[in-house]
Amino acid sequence: MSGHPDRHQPYLGIHAVNVYVRDQERSVRFYVDQLGFEVAFDAQLPTGDRWLAVAPPDGTAVLALIAFRPDSREYKLIGRATGVIFVTEDVVAKFEEWRKRGVHFLFTPRLRRVQYERLGPSPHSQEPPKEAARQTPLWGGIFARFKDVDGNSFALVGFDAVNREIEAQRRRTAEKLESERRAAQELEIARQVQARLFPQELLSIDTLEYAGACVQARQVGGDYHDFLDLGRGRFGLVIADIAGKGMAAALLMANLQANLRSQCASSSDDPERLLRSVNKLFYENTNDSAYATLFFAEYECEGGRLRYANCGHLAPLLLRSDGTIERLESTCTVVGLFKEWDCSIAERRLFPGDTLVLYTDGITESFNEAEEEFGEERLIEALRRHQALTPQAVIAAIVEEIRQFSPNEQHDDITLIVVRCCGEAVSPEVP
Repeated sequence: MSGHPDRHQPYLGIHAVNVYVRDQERSVRFYVDQLGFEVAFDAQLPTGDRWLAVAPPDGTAVLALIAFRPDSREYKLIGRATGVIFVTEDVVAKFEEWRKRGVHFLFTPRLRRVQYERLGPSPHSQEPPKEAARQTPLWGGIFARFKDVDGNSFALVGFDAVNREIEAQRRRTAEKLESERRAAQELEIARQVQARLFPQELLSIDTLEYAGACVQARQVGGDYHDFLDLGRGRFGLVIADIAGKGMAAALLMANLQANLRSQCASSSDDPERLLRSVNKLFYENTNDSAYATLFFAEYECEGGRLRYANCGHLAPLLLRSDGTIERLESTCTVVGLFKEWDCSIAERRLFPGDTLVLYTDGITESFNEAEEEFGEERLIEALRRHQALTPQAVIAAIVEEIRQFSPNEQHDDITLIVVRCCGEAVSPEVP
């Protein structure tokens, strides 16, 4: 009576029970108007026949109302005892309700105890037959029988054990729905809180155009991107990917964001010291298996110098104005996994027309129905096709290409930062 299929077995259920009727329209009015059923199906079949079915309010049973020609064998079965039994918590109340609506009952509800006879041993047994014996009733309850407009008869019963199970099931369903409602509400609050952790306003940088976006696979996720004012004409770029998914990853993402922003206030002049402090706090505030890949870059507006540390993250792509690609490979390992940790800083120079792209694996690991990944090469091709667009338009175009490539369920967060250098030309002293 639980109503839930075994999750470990392929689903199996009863689709419908056939009830033979003379006139479908007349019959459906009886079930809808007098019994309070709902129309479950009403469609025209390719043969021209009408497929019409009704269901009680809880939707657990479906009666297919089938009309056959008067000369058919099935037509002769109209008006029979269907063998269909409806169960309710209060037979008497349902009897009174339906009787007032004109439903024809064969008798008023009464206590009915079902008995059976044991006729003796199997015909194949060698023991002599015994006299038939009446056995103690196995169950009992209030019982009634009614007919539809075609004389088809149905039973209406209310067993004590069934009533208890129905009530228990109702409580379980109500508790589950309330639990799901609270969980959904809490998840929505978490989504709103996390949304506020992403950049809310973009800093004005004379020599850069830039934009960032995060398309989460769930309501909350573990991808993080940020833009930081480091003072004295310096601008910070951050992208990170927390190990894991869902709420746990979202909490770690918030932890990393808080650590990074707090350390920027005191260590922004020294990227190595800043990242060592971030790793130390992240390591101390999380469990042993928590870690994040992180790319941190400091851009100097005067001179266009980009100093960065790639902490185990996917290599950002630097698309030069002439179409060549440079990868900003890892300079150290992930943050948060090791207590003893250090990093090294690498440099690049950005020139007008150069485009820097930071991204997470939700982009390159998106896969299509053939289980082919979008991959870095497709991303590079997309960047070259859209190189003339604004950073915001580049992001929109790439996200759309990923969705067309992988139109089914999104499995991972998609985060992307696009930076376009638009300042005065600078001397390429640093390669």
